[in-house]
Amino acid sequence: MANSLRGEVVKLYKTLLYLGREYPKGADYFRSRLKAAFLKNKDEKDPEKIKQLIARGEFVVKELEALYFLRKYRAMKQRYYSDDQ
Repeated sequence: MANSLRGEVVKLYKTLLYLGREYPKGADYFRSRLKAAFLKNKDEKDPEKIKQLIARGEFVVKELEALYFLRKYRAMKQRYYSDDQ
């Protein structure tokens, strides 16, 4: 059972690694934190616990996407509207 979740875990790791390229503190900082988080749970065998960890990782993906969209929105707004309005 845990072996079938391996693909999901690898996909999540790759997604987070890709999103970490634009992280405000830098890609190296994000990569080291990501690796530490995944290594901390590498010995987990319980499929339910693994599914919970995957769900938490997917939540982090959504939060990062929201952070990036907000940053892009603020940059666009700053370009087209002055602070006086």
